[in-house]
Formats: sequence, C-alpha cells, structure tokens
Amino acid sequence: MAKKQSSEVTRDLLRAHDLRPTRQRMALAKLLFPKPGHKQHVTADALFAQATKAKTGVSLATVYNTLHQFTEAGLLREVSVSSATYFDTNTSPHHHVLDEDTGMLTDLKPGRLALTGIPRPPRGSQVTSVDVIVRMRKKA
Repeated sequence: MAKKQSSEVTRDLLRAHDLRPTRQRMALAKLLFPKPGHKQHVTADALFAQATKAKTGVSLATVYNTLHQFTEAGLLREVSVSSATYFDTNTSPHHHVLDEDTGMLTDLKPGRLALTGIPRPPRGSQVTSVDVIVRMRKKA
C-alpha cells in the first residue's frame, strides 16, 4: 500500500475531527501538523507569519478563527500566558515552562512536577484540567 500524501493525511485529520477541509484549514493544518507526532506551541501572530512566508493567502482573522475552530474540535489546546495565547498541538494533559527572556513555551517533561491538594470543586462542578506554567529567566 502506498504511503499517503501529506494533503491526504491532513484532509483525513480534519475530517476525523468533523472539520470541512477548506483551503485555509488545509494550509494552516499543514503548518501546525507537518508530520505525525510533531508537537509545537504557536501564537496566532507566529502562525500568520509562517502562513505569509508560505504564501498561503490567509488573513490574520482567518488564522485566529481557524485556531479557535481547531481548539474546539480537539486538535489544539489553548494555553494563556500573561498577554499571549499559545496554541499547543499536544492536547494530552501536561504542564509548561515559559522562558520569560525569549517568550518560548515548551512542554514540561512528564514526572518533573507533582501536584497535591487540588481543591474540590463546588457542588455541580467538576475540575476539567489543571494547567501549571513554570516561568524561568536567566539570572541577572
């Protein structure tokens, strides 16, 4: 059986998440998921810069809309850090490290952080996730 082409894999990924594979979604999905298992954190502005460089012809508004659609469909995880919002292709439960000098957000390796004493939610509510961001910067 022949190896699937990149466009076909991307189209299948979108359809598997109940998203119509429009030209814009296809172009942005190829940038976000260039190969299976590839993990990255992107801001809308950074993805827009990549899309512009790749001559995709998508607007910044389309990038924002698509990132939010992908998040709602479960393809991305939204991580808000101070004034920036990152979109993480790793949707499994995990925590992050933020380099405050560069603004780079990376996954914290599993097992490097232990959480205890997560508060009990009020009656009728449930904890859906716990997001920890460890902030680091170079010593002065």
